[in-house]
Amino acid sequence: MKNAFVIVTLSGVLAACAVAPQPQSGAPAGATAQATPATSAADADAGQQAAEAAAEAAAEAEKAAQLARLPKVELSSTLLNQLLRAEFAFRNGDWQGPYITMLALAQQTRDPRLARRAAEMALAARQPDDTLAAVREWRKLDPESDEATQYYLGMVILSDNISDAEEIFSKRLAGSPPAVRGVVLYQVQQLLSRAKDKEAANAMLARLVAPYRDTVEGHVVLAQAALARGAREEGAREAQAALALKPDSEIAMLTLAQSSENEAQATARLQQFLAANPKAREVRAAHARILVNDKQYEEARRQFLLLDSQQPDNVTTLYALGVLSTQLNDPPAAERYFSRFVEVLGRNPDDERDPSKALLILSQLAEERGDLQAAVGWLDKLPEGDEKTLFGAQLRRAQLLGKSGDVAAARRLLASLKPGEPMAQAQVLAAEAQVLRDAGQAEQAYTLMGAATRRFPGNPDLLYDYALLAEKTGHVDDMETALREVMRLAPDNHHAYNALGYSLAERNIRLDEARALIEKAMAMAPEDPFIMDSMGWVHYRLGNLDAAEGHLRRAYSLRRDPEIAVHLGEVLWQQGKRADAQKLWLEARAKDPQNDTLRSTLARLRLSL
Repeated sequence: MKNAFVIVTLSGVLAACAVAPQPQSGAPAGATAQATPATSAADADAGQQAAEAAAEAAAEAEKAAQLARLPKVELSSTLLNQLLRAEFAFRNGDWQGPYITMLALAQQTRDPRLARRAAEMALAARQPDDTLAAVREWRKLDPESDEATQYYLGMVILSDNISDAEEIFSKRLAGSPPAVRGVVLYQVQQLLSRAKDKEAANAMLARLVAPYRDTVEGHVVLAQAALARGAREEGAREAQAALALKPDSEIAMLTLAQSSENEAQATARLQQFLAANPKAREVRAAHARILVNDKQYEEARRQFLLLDSQQPDNVTTLYALGVLSTQLNDPPAAERYFSRFVEVLGRNPDDERDPSKALLILSQLAEERGDLQAAVGWLDKLPEGDEKTLFGAQLRRAQLLGKSGDVAAARRLLASLKPGEPMAQAQVLAAEAQVLRDAGQAEQAYTLMGAATRRFPGNPDLLYDYALLAEKTGHVDDMETALREVMRLAPDNHHAYNALGYSLAERNIRLDEARALIEKAMAMAPEDPFIMDSMGWVHYRLGNLDAAEGHLRRAYSLRRDPEIAVHLGEVLWQQGKRADAQKLWLEARAKDPQNDTLRSTLARLRLSL
């Protein structure tokens, strides 16, 4: 049994995989682009600079055109006074009067900027009908404004009557060159998907797509709309029609996979597509996500390695590889991929990505391999901003100081933290107790945690930590009382059931009760390797060596922890598998030379390594 500090979860893989890469030119935002060979960093930078320059030039041209369309209105003292009074009133919390003033002045002066301001006021006041009225006036005064049309479409789609949007959509599609019409189709489908009246939106989409029914994009849009309303078979037919027109279309393949009857069918379809199109990045990433869901972590990592070979500096791929490597008990690989993730993100900062979690993981990995200086170094790289993250980093920094031998400095650092929230104050006390425990001052830690539980009664986390210290210092009655209280306060806390069950098994008492407690913990967290370890240990105490070996081997395959290795080694020793047992004990000693469980086991068996 162990209360593991784990900050890496597989949800991190899924979240990372779900981040869509930037679409290619001509591909819709959020849609899958056709895979292309990787370009060099210089080419990519040049392309990015060219795109940014083109976008800036287009924005300047639109701004100039907009200014040219504005009416010539004299800013008289009366008009200025009305505008200022409206703005001051709006800042003071009144929206309706300023809104009416701005809309009336827009109609009087024919200036679309005033109608836009009226719309902003109504929108800030969460008045959708008044916002729509102002946006209508804005479009009326500046019918060529693409921005006004976008706002108008957004408001109409969310209104009770979407019919006014159809003519705009139809004209946009008809006026779009064939090369970009697909993008517009996707945009239309995405906007209509937000409509409150789903039936009317689906009917409108069918009418709008009808002239382009025989295009790849037309079939894909209809497929996605069908899937959104639960018509899986129709969605599959439309996706297959798109693939018939363009067999290497990734978005069509992903839509077909989404329409599959089950995960097995989706996997088969994706694999078949990848066999014919090995550079299809989006399809491969989707395939990897399914593998993660199915707990096929090794194969999922193989898929991400292929993605990494095609695009080495993709931060989504690097993060996924780091998390999967951690799950597969491969710390060196995890450290390598997370380091690359941080390095690449440092060269290309991304507002949507925060390196903090990766840095905390790297600190943990460095600590686990005994490099405390590197562990602190990763914490030093945490960006400023998130107070919760930085507070957690300070707690870890104190623990690392304590482990390095400077207990006084660790306690000074913790004393300098003055959090206002009671929960955070309790965390500081728990961190100080951990520093003392790591320094071999278990009795002082036990006393400190006892005081903490009295200061913050009803805190299950403090009670749990107090229970572990009570057991370590021989206060087993206090331990059981505390764990029973945790179970009462947090009935779903599987750690408490596991801890008490393991303690009973370790002391070789009340074994049937111990097994029942561990079984309850396992029902709550069936994939927890430390609960598997406890289950193996109680079976060993009960004399069920084969069952014990099975649980312990599975636990060790999930997490190569020294304590699990020691337990498995003892079971193998009793089975006569002496060489295998000694191998496991040597592995445990290499990872943790001071491991108490290993020393007590060897002493009890009167063995030496």
